[in-house]
Amino acid sequence: MWSSAWCQGWDVAVVLLLGVWLPSSLGQTTPSPQHQSNKLQFRLVGYPRKHNEGRVEVFYKGEWGTICDDDFSLANAHVLCRHLGFIAATGWTHSAQYGKGTGKIWLDNMQCTGTEKSVELCKSHGWGNSDCTHDEDAGVICQDERLPGFVESNVIEMQVEEDKVEAVRLRSVVVATKTKMPIAEGIVEVKYKDGWAQICDLGWTPKNSRVVCGQMGFPFERKVNKNFYKLFTGRQKNFYRIYSVACLGTEGHLSACPLQFSKGNASAPCRGGMPAVVSCVPGPLYSHVNSRKKKLKISSTVRLKGGAKIGEGRVEVLKNNEWGTVCDDRWNLQAASVVCRELGFGSAKEALLGARMGQSMGPVHLNEVQCSGLERTIWSCRYKNVTSETCKHEKDAALRCNVPYMAYENTIRITGGRTRYEGRVEVATTNENGTQGWGLICGEGWSTREAMVVCRQLGLGYANHGLQETWYWDGSNVTEMVLSGVKCSGDEMTLSHCQRHKAVSCQKAAARFSAGVICSETASDLALNASLVQQTVYIEDRPLHMLYCAAEEDCLSKSAAKANWPYGHRRLLRFSSQIHNIGRADFRPKAGRHSWVWHACHAHYHSMDIFTHYDLLSVNGTKAAEGHKASFCLEDNECLEGVSKRYECANFGEQGITVGCYDQYSHDIDCQWIDITDVKPGNYILQIVINPNYEVAESDFTNNAMKCNCKYDGHRIWLHNCHIGDAFSEEAERRFEKYPGQLNNQIS
Repeated sequence: MWSSAWCQGWDVAVVLLLGVWLPSSLGQTTPSPQHQSNKLQFRLVGYPRKHNEGRVEVFYKGEWGTICDDDFSLANAHVLCRHLGFIAATGWTHSAQYGKGTGKIWLDNMQCTGTEKSVELCKSHGWGNSDCTHDEDAGVICQDERLPGFVESNVIEMQVEEDKVEAVRLRSVVVATKTKMPIAEGIVEVKYKDGWAQICDLGWTPKNSRVVCGQMGFPFERKVNKNFYKLFTGRQKNFYRIYSVACLGTEGHLSACPLQFSKGNASAPCRGGMPAVVSCVPGPLYSHVNSRKKKLKISSTVRLKGGAKIGEGRVEVLKNNEWGTVCDDRWNLQAASVVCRELGFGSAKEALLGARMGQSMGPVHLNEVQCSGLERTIWSCRYKNVTSETCKHEKDAALRCNVPYMAYENTIRITGGRTRYEGRVEVATTNENGTQGWGLICGEGWSTREAMVVCRQLGLGYANHGLQETWYWDGSNVTEMVLSGVKCSGDEMTLSHCQRHKAVSCQKAAARFSAGVICSETASDLALNASLVQQTVYIEDRPLHMLYCAAEEDCLSKSAAKANWPYGHRRLLRFSSQIHNIGRADFRPKAGRHSWVWHACHAHYHSMDIFTHYDLLSVNGTKAAEGHKASFCLEDNECLEGVSKRYECANFGEQGITVGCYDQYSHDIDCQWIDITDVKPGNYILQIVINPNYEVAESDFTNNAMKCNCKYDGHRIWLHNCHIGDAFSEEAERRFEKYPGQLNNQIS
């Protein structure tokens, strides 16, 4: 049987726990035992880096500052990593390896034993006493395992006083909506001791409702029928914990508003009033319970990219028909809340700095965005225009929004794994007699896309792997296959939104062949350098006697098999491609070294069967050339300054692409082409897709495809408008698809 928490998942009111200051051993924000009025905070910054490494900065007396590397040690790093929410350190860096900081150098000659609960217990020259320069800024590399209660670094979140409101919920009293999610209307209640208390509605304003709705994950408030609730609450015994609320409407949650509480354990007076009631407007993703015919429209000029969950990601805005990012200078909760509401979510839970949701490769459009929090769109806020020259993508702003509680996690779980991030997938079921139980999912056809949905549904981040066999994990008493043929696009909020067989059909029905997942807090993100393809394209007529290896690896059109080898030639469309990892985890092949394939012609191992698709398409989308599916050896060719290469193909080396590095396939290597020998002159589209089968997990797959307009006159070729698949507006993309081709070789 399911535990009671699982069984009761659908009969709940919406509850939002509020953030609190965490003790120093658990979270990002750390109270100082000697200076309670100056709470210490810690963050990892600099670039390039992963989420668990970087330059250490300390917030002390209202100012961020660095730590000098004099006398720095692994013991120091252990203490700092625990401050940052990791269980331990694996290394540290000196000489500003993650870039030089600015402002104060708060600590110098720091000496810890490694067991201290706070850096204040370590020896040093004292706060602000240093003879160092920022060339000596220290960094740490933390073990990628979180402490319980972790709050992520580079996060701006609402500060909550512990003696205020602990949690808030909307309690639905309408029978028809009690079990429907999300609950968008009801009596506002606050957690009090072991129960819930009400708020007196005397003086209650729409601004108060706006804050509550935003906190519950809804963009806007609407009028409510108070007469109905007056009849209902008049028959109930009410306990008023709060008798006055005075929100401005820009607050992130109720606890940030001026509140007046009842004294002691007595109920506050509410003469002539009743419990406060709020009705909210759900965003489009959650509007199935909204009875209004007119649905709320969301912005088409703002989007979120790279997030693992619904309502989080890197902020991108549309300007001049091209998507670009927002620089994080002055980025705060008010600006983030405007974006969240504009996209149909509630207020912002967190404003994230320092490319916490990965980096873009496009332009940077906005900087120093300043909002009051009441604007309907980010374009109504004050901002400065900026370019990627003045603000680098290491400062891409991101956010996490409050989203409605849907209880999705109550219908699925993973079991048997070594950690809570992995296991066999089990889904809740209800038998014909009404008995609740759970069952397995057939592993046939199960892939990364389905795993992405499971990890999102459980709040466990990104999917590392979707597994078709789970025999190596501990078994449970669940043995029945209850789902098969599950197919997801990868964007769904829950597995129930995916396709599946009407009746279970599974050839391998044993529990060992059930579906499993491995989730991760971080993921890689590959993106092509589109401009390099456009700059390096050319045609080569290559003699057949130089193409034996290429033929062996299926890099030529089928007609090549009928050629008079070794006489004659093939016409090849050649170009260079550069594949960057702009994510927050290394890109590693799914297959282990034992299954890599040796290619004698090119004398290296291929770690992925298909890494790239190269195609030449007609304007109606059909293939004009057969193209081919390229498989390469993955390695770091070049890295950004300060990033070390980790992967190389030589000598059966480890394969992959490090964060901050790129793998380049030069135009003059074998198979870096499309065979266009049989292609007639005309206008075409060149398309390149990396990781086309979703074989390796990424935080964003929409930037894996690249397209170019192409004109071929039978002798020469020109590329135009090369761009990443999601870089343009819908209007610009339509113009691209209708592109008539160049009339000459002059690119306008």
